[in-house]
Amino acid sequence: MSGRKPSRLGMGLSALLGDQPAAPTGGAPRTLPVEALEPGPFQPRGPIDQSGLAELAASIREHGVLQPILVRPKPGAPGSYQIIGGERRWRASQLAQKHEVPVVVHELDDRAAMAASLVENLQREDLNALEEAQGYRRLTDEYGLTQEHLGRAVGKSRSHVANTLRLLGLPDKVREMLGRGSLSAGHARALLTSPDPVKLAEQVVTRGLNVRQTEALAASAERQRPAKAEDADTRALERDLTAKLGLKVTVRHGGRGGQITIGYKDLDQLDAVIRLLTPG
Repeated sequence: MSGRKPSRLGMGLSALLGDQPAAPTGGAPRTLPVEALEPGPFQPRGPIDQSGLAELAASIREHGVLQPILVRPKPGAPGSYQIIGGERRWRASQLAQKHEVPVVVHELDDRAAMAASLVENLQREDLNALEEAQGYRRLTDEYGLTQEHLGRAVGKSRSHVANTLRLLGLPDKVREMLGRGSLSAGHARALLTSPDPVKLAEQVVTRGLNVRQTEALAASAERQRPAKAEDADTRALERDLTAKLGLKVTVRHGGRGGQITIGYKDLDQLDAVIRLLTPG
């Protein structure tokens, strides 16, 4: 099988398993009968697209399986193997009436096999941003991977992983639009700081806005965000000062500082303020 692609999953496993070489038990890739393989119990992906499977089968008929399927020996069943990565290639090979497929065998326990399946799933080209974010979350929560370590495992930058994980903070309705493909990852990231992501997301979809236009819309909405209501103590202080001075007083504070504003209606009131503030 000339022209075989290097296994990205193998490189990802190396990072995932603590930078230890993810060497196959049998050395170089070898072939196994298709009936010796079965789907692993750890596959995180949903139903396989049958139309896409037919296209892959046509490619396999012409070129063969270019990337070996990652498997592990099935516990308690000598001669049988569970698929860790490459179930689509295995199913498409059967459609293409191939009797054998190339495999790489790894000795993996259940925990490592589940993590490897997640990594393989994250390297799919048809993965949408929401599925990607959910996969990252599982690997960080269940396996304690840092964003940098995870990035190495899936061939992405740490910042890409961080920005993708932020998408999980969006409201459910916006995440649904992202999952359906109505919004791209770029659209969704632009909505993260919006005061009303759902409202803006609906406008983006209805108006067919691109990412740059969405960023401008979100920035405009942020500028129009109503000022945060002052707390009860601040309002009480304003009332007390207004009563003592006989003039409208407003207090605005943020962080360590703020402003006190004294309003006046005419020059006589202005003179009164000046007298109050001028010594002697």
